[in-house]
Amino acid sequence: MAAFIGSQRDDHRIPATVACQALGVSRSWYYKWRGGTLPPGAERRRRLAAEVKRLFEAHEGKYGSPQA
Repeated sequence: MAAFIGSQRDDHRIPATVACQALGVSRSWYYKWRGGTLPPGAERRRRLAAEVKRLFEAHEGKYGSPQA
């Protein structure tokens, strides 16, 4: 997401402020990412999201126990 914001900003298409607001992230988060100082939890959350996606796809989009 941050890379997308950066690419829009670099191409002078959408200002970072507008992109951050539209995507629901804070400008401070974007600028921390750009500066390479994201908190340690950010990498953990990224890995966790990837694992959840992998498991969801492995189970063909099904989750939880069967519904009665």
